[in-house]
Amino acid sequence: MNTLPSTPVPGEPRREYRYFNYVMVAFATVLVCSNLIGPAKIAQIDLPLWGVLTFGAGVLFFPISYVFGDILTEVYGYSRARRVIWSGFAALAFASIMASIVVALPPAPFWQHQGAYEVAFGTTWRIALASMIAYFCGEFVNSWVLAKMKLWTRGRHLWSRTIGSTIFGQAVDSALFYPLAFYGTGIIPDDKLLIVMLAQFTLKVLVEVVFTPVTYVVVNWLKRAENEDYYDRDTDFNPFHVKN
Repeated sequence: MNTLPSTPVPGEPRREYRYFNYVMVAFATVLVCSNLIGPAKIAQIDLPLWGVLTFGAGVLFFPISYVFGDILTEVYGYSRARRVIWSGFAALAFASIMASIVVALPPAPFWQHQGAYEVAFGTTWRIALASMIAYFCGEFVNSWVLAKMKLWTRGRHLWSRTIGSTIFGQAVDSALFYPLAFYGTGIIPDDKLLIVMLAQFTLKVLVEVVFTPVTYVVVNWLKRAENEDYYDRDTDFNPFHVKN
């Protein structure tokens, strides 16, 4: 497979990709869903050999955003994934602001569902801010680790990069989100916070493992379709440098 140089060549037109925007939209959609649909519900299922498992429903969405992050970095490179991460951050911030505004609007006297609406969409600013901070840091760690591991492995063993980067990214995400969102609030007892954090981290990584065959199929298809397999040899990994 042909690969482009890791930095643009002066005088050459900028590459246009057929599917990059679709992957970016899918990433942002999953991210917004993970923060608006999932957090309001605590689910509990009884698994064979495991027993009763209690988890926030949002855990089903968030690992999928890491799968898309892996695909973006693996195929298109860190700098393009960086722009998508920033786009996702903007979408998440906008959705959080608009949810707060809509919840705060005075309900009509005949509308009797304000309480349910607040439960579903009335995330506190502390939790929303913690989610955005954790997302920002976790996604950039995930993308950085995958890009570096691609160089170290010379493009071999994709599974090691997708799972390895998720372990680091989700560790940062979980370590930031749960203390920032819940410590001292009483929503989750402080002495149970570490247990919940580890359980959620483990579940998210397991979801990444389960999705590995799907990631292989999508990555290989995109590399062929886009004629791209980017290596970040000379990339500026500053997360705040979004020009290139």
